Amino acid sequence: MNSWGTMTNRVVGGLMVSLLLAATPALAESPAELISSFRLKHGEVRVVRDATLDRIAMDQARAMAAKDDLSHDALGPFNRRVAPAGAGRAAENIAYGYDNFEKTLGQWIDSSGHRKNLLLHNASRVGIANAKNASGKRTYWAMVIAGGYEPKPGKGKKGKEPLVAVKREAAPASKPKSSNCHIKLLGLCI
Repeated sequence: MNSWGTMTNRVVGGLMVSLLLAATPALAESPAELISSFRLKHGEVRVVRDATLDRIAMDQARAMAAKDDLSHDALGPFNRRVAPAGAGRAAENIAYGYDNFEKTLGQWIDSSGHRKNLLLHNASRVGIANAKNASGKRTYWAMVIAGGYEPKPGKGKKGKEPLVAVKREAAPASKPKSSNCHIKLLGLCI
């Protein structure tokens, strides 16, 4: 084969690969990426998955599925359940019905209260989980979004100032400055 034939095969082969790649559907975005995309469009920062929040969300989704009841209190009060995450602020969205996250996210975006939670100011972490009820016909979703992990300036445990210990070398004792006193009597210089 001449060099022209080889060049043509490379060009045609490259075009075929490009067409195949263009026709292949993009990989589905992860739930955290979908939430981040929504948040970025509305001036908030990106979130990443967090193992502790994932566990909290999974416990909630499983509790709702076990009781077949959509309730924020299926496993107890939210403040108590989210405490192990150590976040300064957090919010929870729950839902049931859809088997995929994209449709569930759409429900939350269309609901003002859930939308507000998705846009929790300066949230940086998220946990997402789902569980099916006993019949396998209903999927329950839980999402916990949180921020405020950064320590507040001047705040330590229980709102008190932090205790800081710094070891410093003692300065050598300096000689007393010479004075023009010839006699010092009862603190008076004569």
